[in-house]
Amino acid sequence: MDVNILKGKWKQMRGEAQRQWGKLTGDDLDVIEGDREKLIGKIQERYGKQKDEAEIEVNKWLSSTH
Repeated sequence: MDVNILKGKWKQMRGEAQRQWGKLTGDDLDVIEGDREKLIGKIQERYGKQKDEAEIEVNKWLSSTH
């Protein structure tokens, strides 16, 4: 998914992200603002994952949401 599309659809996708990664708070989702790199960073922080693991999860999630 294109980065600009993610930012544009973020308000719609927030709920899906919250369901996918339940440890992300509303504040986390506000900070992420549809930024893929911020999403990866927050997943690393909340779940203790390596960057490549978080990146794979985000890529799979993004490919399944459009």
